[in-house]
Amino acid sequence: MSTEFMLIDNIPVEITGEKNILAVIRKIGIDLPTFCYYSELSVYGACRMCVVEDKWGDIHAACSTPPKAGMEIRTNTPRLRKYRKMILELFLANHCRDCTTCEKNGKCKLQELAQRFGIKQVRFNNTSGEPNLDTSSLCIVRDKSKCILCGDCVRMCDEVQKVGAIDFAYRGSKMRVSPAFDEPIANTNCVGCGQCAAVCPTGAIVVRDDTAKLWQDISDKDAKVVVQIAPAVRVGIGKEFGLAEGENVMGRIVAALKRMGVDEVFDTSTGADLTVLEEAGEFLAKLQKGEKLPLFTSCCPAWVQFAENNYPELMANISTCRSPMQMFASVLKEHYRHSNRRTVVVAVMPCTAKKFEGARDEFMENGVRNVDYVITTQELVKMIREAGIVFSEVEPESVDMPFGAVSGAGVIFGVTGGVTEAVIRRLADDKSVSALRALAFTGVRGLHGVKEASIEYAGREVRIAIVSGLKNADNLIRQIKSGEKHYDFIEVMACPGGCIAGAGQPVTNEEGRKRRSAGLYDADRMSSIKRSEENPVIMALYSGLLKGKVHKLLHVEYRRKA
Repeated sequence: MSTEFMLIDNIPVEITGEKNILAVIRKIGIDLPTFCYYSELSVYGACRMCVVEDKWGDIHAACSTPPKAGMEIRTNTPRLRKYRKMILELFLANHCRDCTTCEKNGKCKLQELAQRFGIKQVRFNNTSGEPNLDTSSLCIVRDKSKCILCGDCVRMCDEVQKVGAIDFAYRGSKMRVSPAFDEPIANTNCVGCGQCAAVCPTGAIVVRDDTAKLWQDISDKDAKVVVQIAPAVRVGIGKEFGLAEGENVMGRIVAALKRMGVDEVFDTSTGADLTVLEEAGEFLAKLQKGEKLPLFTSCCPAWVQFAENNYPELMANISTCRSPMQMFASVLKEHYRHSNRRTVVVAVMPCTAKKFEGARDEFMENGVRNVDYVITTQELVKMIREAGIVFSEVEPESVDMPFGAVSGAGVIFGVTGGVTEAVIRRLADDKSVSALRALAFTGVRGLHGVKEASIEYAGREVRIAIVSGLKNADNLIRQIKSGEKHYDFIEVMACPGGCIAGAGQPVTNEEGRKRRSAGLYDADRMSSIKRSEENPVIMALYSGLLKGKVHKLLHVEYRRKA
């Protein structure tokens, strides 16, 4: 079979199945600029920043042009540089320029490219309107004045998440991205997953910032501030401070929070260990009775809300277990119930939808939230920088007692397939080291959007599905309803790849997700406790604080929406 080549800036490049010229160009180390291109989304071709020139002088959008053998492409001619600068000026002429006060300052693609191409002035009048904020959501904030109509958020919401809460409205110069009838985003079927904010290149959609009030409580001498840190956070924050992507920096996070003034710091993996035991018990009970199968996991609040909106009949199939965050929050509030100070529970999460979960009525007692604040990894980064802490130089510290022990099973909750693997570890009869290692090859690991596995339990085959990305979940549900597929246990995570790629994490690429995933599995491998039932803290909780209160503190009944 003959090898096919094309010339890019006079460099012969082999074509190896790439769908567009852009992918071939990037393969040889040329960073062609884009606003509207993501490999996991459909090609939109609107921004025209990736235009290239062929040997005849014709202009092509690299993202939407398939490669052909013999093509000769130029990526950096005077004409192309002129076009790109013109496009950037036109974007800037219709864009809010209050960069210093923008949430996206320093992370904005428009700002980055304007600097890269040396845009020192804009020759056109600024037609941007006044800031137009939609703050109705507990998870994200929208500002129409910063939207460049790249369509990334629209395609992510529709193509990957199958939610469709936003779309293009109107035409021509009046076009904008909006929910139907220009309703506030909170009035739509938005599930708060925040993936729209993760792909937005400017500050048009950002994660809601709840840190200002938290700083006040940290400074309040009458408040006891207790923080729990989700598993995925430890591998998602390091790169922001010059450390390796995926490096486990849990100890540094604990130390930084202590320097900021919080009183106690714990690991949400403790809550994950509780979830494993409760969910495994619930699954076994249903399996033995053969009722209401499959059992869907309940850790992901965006998935729970997606089911409520689209498949309310499936709510009986979703585990009654609270998420690890809520289980642990209930335990913490109970543990500090008799404290002489007001207990403030803070959850540091990789997920924007956790902000919504934290405010749900089901997780309040006497009108008081179990989780007082949910802040994302991104917000924690801001707080560390605001406090002037040099994160890379902080000496790591351990989490506090009495909840200082966690299992590796709880830590891997942060990656797709981790919940399932933790439950399998609990169910497996063979507890040997070799059996534990063999679980890595059963199909539960990897960042694929849909995975299948099966295990034998009590003489029967247990069929398992693991999905990340809500469109994948929707497709799977349709296959189940049609009778095409049958499963006993299904793990669902709204964000592709799981919590390591949650919208509250610093944005990363596919390679970054792999490194974060590896970081969690490395932490599991180094843990002396591999299974949740082996965690002495959990056993002590069941014989002590949780005695007679298991259902009240660890389970939930979601109330039907009106």
